[in-house]
Amino acid sequence: MRYFAFIDRDIVLRSDGTELTEEDLEKVGEACGRTEDFVEEATGIRCIGLKDAGLLPEGYKRHPLRFYFAAQTEQVIQQASRAKALLGWRQQTQFCPRCGARLSDHESLTARVCPECQNLIFPRIEPCVIMLIHRDDKILLARNVNNKNGMYACLAGFMEAGETAEQAVCREVFEETHLRIRNLRYFGSQSWPFPAQLMIAFTAEYESGDLQLQSEEIADAAWFDPLHLPEVTPPPGSIAHRLIEAAVRKAELKNNK
Repeated sequence: MRYFAFIDRDIVLRSDGTELTEEDLEKVGEACGRTEDFVEEATGIRCIGLKDAGLLPEGYKRHPLRFYFAAQTEQVIQQASRAKALLGWRQQTQFCPRCGARLSDHESLTARVCPECQNLIFPRIEPCVIMLIHRDDKILLARNVNNKNGMYACLAGFMEAGETAEQAVCREVFEETHLRIRNLRYFGSQSWPFPAQLMIAFTAEYESGDLQLQSEEIADAAWFDPLHLPEVTPPPGSIAHRLIEAAVRKAELKNNK
């Protein structure tokens, strides 16, 4: 069993950076108060949400979940992602949207059920596309207007109703940069619990157009040599990092020939 405690978008760890034990979980839960407390035997997780971060006892610290991912195995990332996503869903899904009755946990499904009208509510998953565009020997990276640390990353966006993932990639790229792309290839996917995204990753090739940025979304974008990247890029543990790292490896192989 792995034990998780979360405050907003942060995970709680011991001060030395190690994971919580069951005893630790009880201690921080008693000190800070709990918004939720659940166990999932099948996936080996127990998770609590904490109410008051100011009451966190000595010997514990908040740590950004994104940076926690950077030092973990795929199994731990998957467990932490599920714990965080389910916690957010449980915190926000208390009452039936059909009749207003308080919901209960379903006996066998990962779902909540209304005792009055039997409405079943499953965890919400929000599909997003993320893509790395290649042009000759360069890749397109962009800085989002909301990013405060100057990170350059892949373009990304939410899928819309009725779209395929491929259509969403083309639409997002054109909306944010005014570029046309071709040769989309599926790269992989990742659960990203901020709060409940499923990131569906693609690579693609530049086809036509000049960069015209969507100012409300993109602060800057440029074509970069994979061997000379911006100072700040996505950390390990994210599929954005994997996309960029694959481009770096490809460039290194070509450079060494």
